[in-house]
Amino acid sequence: MCKLRFSAATNFDNELPARLASHSVVELFGKLPRDAAGGGRASYMLAPVSRHRLEEHVREARRHGMAFDYLINPACMGNREFTAVGQRDLRRLLDWISQIGVEWVTISIPMLLEIVKARYPDLKIRVGVYAQVNSPVRARYWEDLGADCITVEPLTANRDFRRLRAIRDSVKCDLQLLANAACLKECPLSPYHMVSLSHASQTHSERFMIDYCLLACSAMKLADPANYLMSPWIRPEDLRLYEAIGYKSFKILERDAPTDTLVNRVRAYHERRFDGNLIELIQPYGYKEKRSGSQPRRGRLWDVRTFLRPWKANPARLLRWREFAKMHGMLYESDQRSPLVIDNRALDGFVEGLIDRDCGGRDCDLCGYCRNIAQEVVRLDPAYRDRCIDLAQGLLDDMRSGAMWKYR
Repeated sequence: MCKLRFSAATNFDNELPARLASHSVVELFGKLPRDAAGGGRASYMLAPVSRHRLEEHVREARRHGMAFDYLINPACMGNREFTAVGQRDLRRLLDWISQIGVEWVTISIPMLLEIVKARYPDLKIRVGVYAQVNSPVRARYWEDLGADCITVEPLTANRDFRRLRAIRDSVKCDLQLLANAACLKECPLSPYHMVSLSHASQTHSERFMIDYCLLACSAMKLADPANYLMSPWIRPEDLRLYEAIGYKSFKILERDAPTDTLVNRVRAYHERRFDGNLIELIQPYGYKEKRSGSQPRRGRLWDVRTFLRPWKANPARLLRWREFAKMHGMLYESDQRSPLVIDNRALDGFVEGLIDRDCGGRDCDLCGYCRNIAQEVVRLDPAYRDRCIDLAQGLLDDMRSGAMWKYR
C-alpha cells in the first residue's frame, strides 16, 4: 500500500510539529491572521500570531522534517494587485516569506501564481480550493501556468469519482483533496463567502464582518440534517477509495483548533479509522479539548472587539450574533456534550453507495439516499436546533430589514 501524505493545519503551537511527526504529515499550512493579500479565514476567526512567532514555527516544522505552506489564497484582492501600492505590499510579503524558510505558497489567483513563478522561483506553488478547480480543463490551465500541486475543489468533486478520475488523468502535477470539509454540497453561497473572508483578512480592507453565509448555511443544515451527510468530507476509512484512483495527498483542517484536536484528526486519517462522532473530525468549531498553554489564543479583548462595534453595527443586535457563536462553540471550548452526533462507524459503506449515483447530476430530493440514512445516523438535540435556527433567522432578518444598522 502506497504511503499517503498529509498537509495539516497549524495553530502555531510549537509543540504541534513534534506530535505530528510520526503521522505521515509532510507539511504544515497557515498564515498571519491578516496581511497584504488576505486568505481563506477572517481575522477574527484566528488567534493572534506575530511574524516572529510564525518564523519560529517554520523553523520548528523544518526541524521535524515538515515543509511549511504559507497561504496567499484570497479569492479577491479588490484589484489592489493592479496598483503600485498593492504590488509593493505584495512584494514585501513575498520577500519575507521567501527569507524565513517557507517552501510552499498556496495561491488562488492566476496572476499571483505568475508573479511568484517569475520573481520567486524557489517557492513551490499549490493551487488552493478558492480557485475552484473541478474539471480537467481547469486543472490543465493551472498546470500550464506552472502549478506544482492543485487542491481539487471539494464541494463539487469529492463525491464525484468519475470527475476525480478525469482530473487525475488530465494532469501530471500533484493533486490534493481536502479531507474534512464540512460545507454544503455544491454550496451556492461559496463564491460570496470566499470573497467576504478574503477581504476580512486583508490589512487594508474592512475586517469586521457578520458572517451572513455562515448563518444561512448553519440554518440550512440544522433544518435538514441530511445536509451533514451531503457535505464533501472524506472519512478516514474511505481514503482507500480515493487512493485507488490516484490520490495520495490529503489536506486536514482547521487552523484555530486546539492542538489535541488537530493531533486526533491527523491520527485518525493516518490510521485510516475513527471510532467516534464524525463531527469531531469535520466541524470547524465546538471543540471539547482545551487549548495548549503554548498555543496563541484569543483573549477577552478579542471578544469585545469582535462583537461590540457600536460604530459598525447596533451592539444590541450584535449580542444575538455573539450568542449564536457561543452556542456553536466558536468562542471558547465547550464543556457540554455535543448536541450533534454522527456515529462514524454507522457510516461504513455509505460512500460506496454514492460512487455510481452521479451525485452532481441528480436532484437530492428525488434521490433520497443521504436523507434516508441521515434519519438513522444523525442525532441532533431539538432544543439546540430550534434555538440556533431562531438566532440565525433573527440575525438574517435584522440584516435584510436594516435593523442591524439602526440605532432607534
